[in-house]
Amino acid sequence: MNWGLGRSHTVRLWQLFRRILAPVANYKPPAPPANRSHPDISPCQDIDQKQVLLRLGRAAELCHVKQLSPEQLALGGGHATVHWRRSTRARRVSLRIDPSRGLVVVTLPMRAARAAGVALLNDNAAWVTDRLAALPLATKLADGAVIMLDGLPCTIRHAPNAVGGAFLADGFLHVTGDPTFLARRVTDFLRAEARRRLALQALAHAHAAGVTPKRVTVKDTRTRWGSCSPDGVLMFSWRLIMAPLFVQDYVVAHEVAHLKHLNHGRAFWALTDSLSPHREAASTWLHTDGARLLRVS
Repeated sequence: MNWGLGRSHTVRLWQLFRRILAPVANYKPPAPPANRSHPDISPCQDIDQKQVLLRLGRAAELCHVKQLSPEQLALGGGHATVHWRRSTRARRVSLRIDPSRGLVVVTLPMRAARAAGVALLNDNAAWVTDRLAALPLATKLADGAVIMLDGLPCTIRHAPNAVGGAFLADGFLHVTGDPTFLARRVTDFLRAEARRRLALQALAHAHAAGVTPKRVTVKDTRTRWGSCSPDGVLMFSWRLIMAPLFVQDYVVAHEVAHLKHLNHGRAFWALTDSLSPHREAASTWLHTDGARLLRVS
């Protein structure tokens, strides 16, 4: 192809291209600095493969679910908010009630048609509408709102001229500063209380059971009050701090027992009951009143 260039111009262009491309063609990634561990792996002599697999599993879990936009659907003579999810792990269409958001969650396999989810909703319209109607009223974290702390009512009182963030005094939860940040300050206070007190309960039960948790964390989970990972990490919902003390005691004992028995066999239940005598009462309370904790926001 003739671009109207002489031989000398062509040679110069070719030399210029070689100068530009040579660094790319000869590039070699730099060797990792000596004595520096992987940023996601604790420094040790041997890499813990179990920890690596657990982290990879948690990361892969995010790839298995695709969240779709919620929508309002006519259902049982009324309307319901439906949140659609597609999951590569789902083998059938399923639905559940999300008490924290007051809506229905429908999970579809990747190849299932949306019509299959609508059909399941229509077939269970009465159950869905009854469950949604039975949800407790939502509690917004605002001045004058009443929340529970250890199962007892506690009123939020905004104190704009005080200092200290959020603190308990005279039977009230006082919250300082700009009212715009009141809800966040209350949540931060409850999270911190849950982290501190549930960790102390877990350590006490672990000592009695002869086990040691690797770590105790709190999160805002929607489907479980607590969990125990295979590597010994205990996790609890921070909302448990609003439940009665006997409920907290049972949930913590339940998860601590999993440090020794990662199942629900006879030995597990025997250990759980030896750590906490509140299994029946706490289970009943969570079944009847647990949704109230999820409706606080």
